[in-house]
Amino acid sequence: MRTQDPKTIYLKDYQEPAFWVEHIDLTVRIFETHTDVESHLTLKKNPNIASRDLVLNGVDQDIIELALDGQPLTQSDYRRDEESLTLTCDRDDARFSSLTRIRPQDNTSLEGLYQSGSMYCTQCEAEGFRKITFYPDRPDVMATFTTRIEADQTRFPVLLANGNPVDSGELDEGRHFATWNDPFPKPSYLFAMVAGNLSRKDDTFTTRSGREVALRIFVEPQNAHKVDFALESLKKAMRWDEDTYGREYDLDLFMIVASDYFNMGAMENKGLNIFNSAAVLATPDTSNDLRFERIEAIVAHEYFHNWSGNRVTCRDWFQLSLKEGFTVFRDSEFTADMHDRAVKRIHDVVDLRAAQFPEDNGPMAHPVRPDSYIEINNFYTATVYEKGAEVVRMIHTLVGPELFRKGSDLYFERFDGQAVTTDDFVACMEEVSGRDLTQFKRWYTQAGTPRVTVTDHFDSDTGEYRLTFRQSCPPTPGQREKDSFVIPIKMGLLDADGNDLPIRTDADYNPDTQVLTLTDTETRVVFSGVNEKPIPSLLRDFSAPVRLQFDYSDEQLAFLAKNDANGFNRWDAVQQLYLRAILGMSEDERMGKNAQVPSALLDTVASIAGDTELTPAIRTAMLSLPGYAILKDAVDEIYMENLVAARKAVINAIATRYRDIWRSLTEGLAGRGDYEFTAAEAGRRSLQGLALWYWLKSGDQAAFDFAADLYHHAGNQTDRGNALRAVLAGEDHALQDELLEHFYERWQDDTQMVEQWLSMQSSAPNIGAADIENLMEHQAFDIKNPNKVRSVIAGFAMNVESFHDETGQGYELVADMIGRLNGINPQIAARLVTIFSDWKRFEPKRRAMMESTLKTILATPNLSPDVFEMTERALKG
Repeated sequence: MRTQDPKTIYLKDYQEPAFWVEHIDLTVRIFETHTDVESHLTLKKNPNIASRDLVLNGVDQDIIELALDGQPLTQSDYRRDEESLTLTCDRDDARFSSLTRIRPQDNTSLEGLYQSGSMYCTQCEAEGFRKITFYPDRPDVMATFTTRIEADQTRFPVLLANGNPVDSGELDEGRHFATWNDPFPKPSYLFAMVAGNLSRKDDTFTTRSGREVALRIFVEPQNAHKVDFALESLKKAMRWDEDTYGREYDLDLFMIVASDYFNMGAMENKGLNIFNSAAVLATPDTSNDLRFERIEAIVAHEYFHNWSGNRVTCRDWFQLSLKEGFTVFRDSEFTADMHDRAVKRIHDVVDLRAAQFPEDNGPMAHPVRPDSYIEINNFYTATVYEKGAEVVRMIHTLVGPELFRKGSDLYFERFDGQAVTTDDFVACMEEVSGRDLTQFKRWYTQAGTPRVTVTDHFDSDTGEYRLTFRQSCPPTPGQREKDSFVIPIKMGLLDADGNDLPIRTDADYNPDTQVLTLTDTETRVVFSGVNEKPIPSLLRDFSAPVRLQFDYSDEQLAFLAKNDANGFNRWDAVQQLYLRAILGMSEDERMGKNAQVPSALLDTVASIAGDTELTPAIRTAMLSLPGYAILKDAVDEIYMENLVAARKAVINAIATRYRDIWRSLTEGLAGRGDYEFTAAEAGRRSLQGLALWYWLKSGDQAAFDFAADLYHHAGNQTDRGNALRAVLAGEDHALQDELLEHFYERWQDDTQMVEQWLSMQSSAPNIGAADIENLMEHQAFDIKNPNKVRSVIAGFAMNVESFHDETGQGYELVADMIGRLNGINPQIAARLVTIFSDWKRFEPKRRAMMESTLKTILATPNLSPDVFEMTERALKG
């Protein structure tokens, strides 16, 4: 819990430890009421550090025995505080031993060793290993591990740890043991162990060098039928990483374990990945297309970490994006290769604009490589992950795919088995490309989203077309002034028929990649040989994570939406039309004017809906309006009622005007045959689901009838979920109650389906705080289960129409939950605080209510460092 002065950790203060750990022998003995942990650390003096202090992190442990080189230690031999144990070690080579007692069954923080249902498992990233045993719990200390687990054989027949199995056997009193050895040095955050009664699914993978790797997924027995897709995804990822990056798997065995209690999606522990069940279990009857794609991506992400995170890891937690940003980029490219590249890019940018742009635009803004933190768990953010991936993507864009591959090869070979920094990664790219990336590295050190304002001028006499780019970056906490960035702008110029014109310019433009590189605060680019004023297509494929402003007319945006050769920019042009219409109508509502939906938008929607040359997946994306997170981020002061009213008006206009189109699409896109998870079939189902939603929004009773029939006769969860979500968005409350009751009665014994049932209700329109309280009283809810907390509380908080109710009851409910979770699961509680981070941008009434709510949270007794840091940062604004 929080001390009076939470300690801030600074990057500038980094120094190596006085002692390295070369090897750890770990024995974990699990008993009914407690667990005893015996460890032996083989230590080596660091010649670079003069100090003789051996600093070992350790919390929530009862000391039974301590020894140094076999000599018992007494309390006078060491100093102990809340976080660590420190003693003087006079030898260069030493062995530290400890025997401590922990209680995993009482560990609700889900860090260290904890109980998940009937099994025990670990989560050690970022600083969970210190809850298991005394150890220098920092990523730059890399050691080999030998782990022995002892437990009751009946209750825990499966005993797993990192590496390869080397021994097992029976013990007295119905107990048994298993010993595992990981020959590759790793930091403690990558340690993992599992003990439980688990079913196992086996497969194999043959590497390109001919080695056979055993693949195993362990789940609770009732979920044994849900692992086939994850196994196939794993094999696809292993093959892709060999083909694309030349990376083979190195151990003889790769294992995945699914846990219902897990704070994040999954964890890349060496050879033993531990997953949130929702990120690995799937069948067509219980998982929709988005979950299948998410599972495929997460399985790939954690596997890719074997090299970009495990074999080469981060020196300190400020370098977190070194492994996460690089690996998110890798898994994004994997998904793009497996499915539709344009659609994947669209989905990634939607997530970036909805989560990371607002983060950059508020009190939580921080660089991709932060300068300081109080609680490292609070920096597992969209900036570190998603923006970090965009930074890597820009390097890929600037140096090209061939040189990027050479750079990654050099990086993996040079730093194999080491803990390094983002500078080391960039240096490898510089070395192979010959390109100076010094200025580019500002993307790692400067917070905020750069803004690029573009103006144009056409001179018909000279045949010259000029674009002027001006870049800036607004102040962020701790960084008022920003230097110019390196910004790659992929672009084209369209003629009156929508064709790309040849580009002739002396600027820093690469014709092979169509990328114009900006480095100065202002850049003027002259294009010659232009016979007519073109329409510029800028920031194709979202080649840089910036806010780009060009004064397009509605007609020009409609033209780009219909004609641009770049699929991403066609989608983005429509998004700009939606955004412009909603924001304009919102302002009209606030000023008491009669708001009208622009005809250019409505005509564009009709054109897209009927354009069969577009894939269904692209049409779905183009026909989907921007969410409230993006709308809120686009205004200086947030008037929630007006935004909601304007967005609803656009939806209603689209729904009613084109009712016949939505009906025709819904009926014409009906599935035939068994479920298949392919890009084409997933696109068809997504377009049918959106068309049904619009059709139902038009108020046509036939749409309700169709939805009810689809729900009851669906052969997969995608269609069933599309039908139920459409009904929940309508006004037929009797039908809503009927389908929700049916859903729960059928699926109440399936944890993942119950989570979906909770989520669909918390995110439905018109649900109030009282309804959420009732939902939390339901037997399906469990405050100790992170997935169910996210399904209900986070789902409600994202439901802006209900959460921002004018009474403030939504704020009070979430604040109460943060207080309750503070002592149970501080990580989840801290993430919920970020919901209030944009409070200063709301109109006065809600601004005052949210400020009061944050102050109430800050006054919570025994506030955890996680929640304290996020609340204090939010209040500072």
